[in-house]
Order: sequence, then structure tokens, then C-alpha cells
Amino acid sequence: MMNQGLRFGKYLRGALIVGDYAMLNLAYLLTACLTMPHSEFASRWVWLIINISFVIPEALFSGIHLKRIHYADKVVSEALKSTVVQVAVMLTLLYVFDIFNVSLKAGCFFAFVLFIFLSFWWVASRKLLKRIRRMGFNYRRTVIVGGGTTGREVIRELASDEGYGYRVMGVFDDNVSRLNEVEGVPVKGGLEEVADFVKENKIDIIYYTLDADDEGLMRKLILVAEEEGADLIYVPKFHRILSGQFEPSSVGNLPALANITSPLNQGRNRLVKRVLDLAVSIPFLIVSPIIFIPIAVAIKLTSPGPVFFRQKRTGIHGSEFVCYKFRTMKVNADSDRLQATQDDPRKTRLGDFLRRSSLDELPQFFNVLLGNMSVVGPRPHMVSHTEEYSALIDKYMVRHSVKPGITGWAQVNGYRGGTKHLWQMEKRVEYDVWYIRNWHVFLDIKIIFLTIFNAFRGEKNAY
Repeated sequence: MMNQGLRFGKYLRGALIVGDYAMLNLAYLLTACLTMPHSEFASRWVWLIINISFVIPEALFSGIHLKRIHYADKVVSEALKSTVVQVAVMLTLLYVFDIFNVSLKAGCFFAFVLFIFLSFWWVASRKLLKRIRRMGFNYRRTVIVGGGTTGREVIRELASDEGYGYRVMGVFDDNVSRLNEVEGVPVKGGLEEVADFVKENKIDIIYYTLDADDEGLMRKLILVAEEEGADLIYVPKFHRILSGQFEPSSVGNLPALANITSPLNQGRNRLVKRVLDLAVSIPFLIVSPIIFIPIAVAIKLTSPGPVFFRQKRTGIHGSEFVCYKFRTMKVNADSDRLQATQDDPRKTRLGDFLRRSSLDELPQFFNVLLGNMSVVGPRPHMVSHTEEYSALIDKYMVRHSVKPGITGWAQVNGYRGGTKHLWQMEKRVEYDVWYIRNWHVFLDIKIIFLTIFNAFRGEKNAY
């Protein structure tokens, strides 16, 4: 039977690129209509320049349509980059052709609308494609070379969502015991049979998961992949030990992989994150008296003690800083040692409400302004807990490679509040480390919106 994935896919990228241009022209039409008659934006020359300019961002970023495993926040990030390139090329061409009567307001509005339209189209089209792939179209035939742990993990990833559009046609290995552990996909036989199977079944992707020291087999598979137009992807075994993000590098002429702990190691990303922190915290602090004054008065009227609670927490690279919160407990000697529990007798009645609504965390926007916290990041722990858990949990100190946050990826996934059991803290650390290694600005924005949504919905672990 003909591979429906290939038959459908021949026209797919072209159709999606047509959709990109449709979004571009919709953005142009909306801008032109809303800025008339005070702007020359509604000019056929401007329209022509905008469409010509779009050739470059399409060449750079339309490959996103071919990526099958790509998350929505990263798609939006790519849409922003495409918009920035589009505007830069457009402005260059307007200058070259001496067109100076396009207003700044119209240009900014066009860029904003284009970003919104592209983001919507790219996310929506990916969801549509996933539905089409679940119907049996636009799939890619794959084989797995190696039935060991790595091969089985590749199978699990490919099969985790039918919308990715992968069909594992067979697993090959000379080790029969390893093949016996493979479940859910066909087992085809030994390594000598891979090449013929690829040729006969029009395989699109070969995943090689064995050691790379079998040069004869590797050369044979590389040749077959080149002859048949298939992709050969090597999945090294060491990913289970070094599970971070790797970037291609080299040592002279030798290929190498460089382990990147976090995108925030790069100065430009730290700058982007700091700009986002200030863009969120400064407006909030300007209007904060509307919220802070009633809460402060209520705290003073309901229990003796200070309005704010100050506590030393562990910050970036293990440094200590003073974290600010609204006081939610009676003044006690155990505040720097014991976590709050659900029915903690130390909590005041008002304090219980402030904790459940997360209002007690709002003074930490001052920490963000001072630069020792971020809006989004791993939650800062008490110094005593850092000392305790760093000895018990692997990678615990990795969470301190970035600034701590008011909210975080672990919190919006339900891992907040007290940690009665070690596994709860282990899961929190797991989510924190994932966030650090996969950071980008739209992930922060996503977490901020999820935090606001959860605050209104209420969280059972907030106490």
C-alpha cells in the first residue's frame, strides 16, 4: 500500500506556507483599514514590499511546519522571531525605495497583529495536523536499530502521542534477549536485515540506538539512508547519564556535543528574562498599595506582630537573601525550621486565607525589583531545607543555577505547599530542573498565566 504519509506530505508544506502568507496579508489588510486615511500604509508599494520581505523569514522559520514534536510555547517563540526578521527586512526595503511616509504607529501595529496571527495559525495548524495524523495520514515510517533500553525509550517517545505521526515498522537487534523485551511494535530480526527492510518498505527514518563502534554497520546504514532518501538519526546511550541539553560542537575536525545546563547561561537570555521581570513587577508595585494597605491593616488588627515576614532563603548559586512575605503565622521560634502544614496551629485565620489565595507571596515582587528573585523560577527554600535536601536528592542544587521565582513550573503542575514525603520534593526538583534546561521567555509567560488561573480556581495544596 502506498505510504499515505508521503502522498499527503508532498503538498503539506506548500499549503502551510500559503497559510503563512494569508496571515501576513490579513495583518496588512487589518492595519491598512484601521490606519486610513492618516497613513500611507494602504499602498500597493507597501503591500508589495511586505510580501517580498516575508520571503526571508519564511526561508528561516517555515521549517517549523516539519517539526512533529514541538511545544506550543516554542512555536510562539518562533513566531516572534519570524516577526522581528520580517519587520527588519521590511524597514530596510522601505529605506532602499525611499518610502518614509509609513507611520511608526502603523508599523508597530502591523508587527503586533502579524505576531498574533502567525502564532495563532502555527499553533492551530499543528493541532489540525495532529488530528489528521491520528486519522492515518501524514505519518512517517520508522525503524529502530537496537532493542535495548535506549531503543525502547525511543519507541515510547514516538508512541506517546499518535498526533506526532510516527509508525514504528520494526525493531532490529542481534541480541534475542533484548528483542524479547520490546513490546507493542513488530520485531523484525537481526542487524543484517535492516538494509533490505529499509529498501523494501520505503522507510523514512532510521533510529540507531546501539554503540557506534560497529563501523561496518554504520557505514552500511548511512549508505542505505542516502540512497533511499531516509533520515538516519543516532540516539546515543549516554543520554540517561547526561540528560541535559546538548549543542553540536567540534574538537578540530572531530564532531562533539557540548552540554548546556540552561539557556539562561547566555547573557542575552538573562537580559530578556530581566526585562520581563521588570515589565511585570514595576507596574504591579505601582498599583500595589491598593492591595497591600488593606492586607497590612487586616494583619495588624487580627494578630500582634509585624506586617511583613522576613526569612533567609537560598538564592542563585547557593547565595542567601532575605525573602519578603506577608506574615501569616503567629510570631514563633520555629518559622525558620518547620514548614507550614494544612492544619498548622501557628497560622492565623487571616493567614490561612492569604496562603490559600497566594496573596502572602505578593511582597516578593520587591525581591524581583531588587534582583534577587525572578517572577518565574524554582521556589526559594529555607536555608535549613537546602542543607537537608541537597544531601538527599540528586540534582537538588541544580535548581539554584538560576534565580528563584515567585511562581514556577513545579507549582503550576501541582507541586506546591508542604512536602511530607521525600518523593514530593523529588518531583518538585524534577520539574524545576526541567524548567531550567528548557527555559524560554514564552514558557515564563505561560507559567504566569497558569499561576493567575490557578489562583482564581484555588489549589488544594496551597496552605
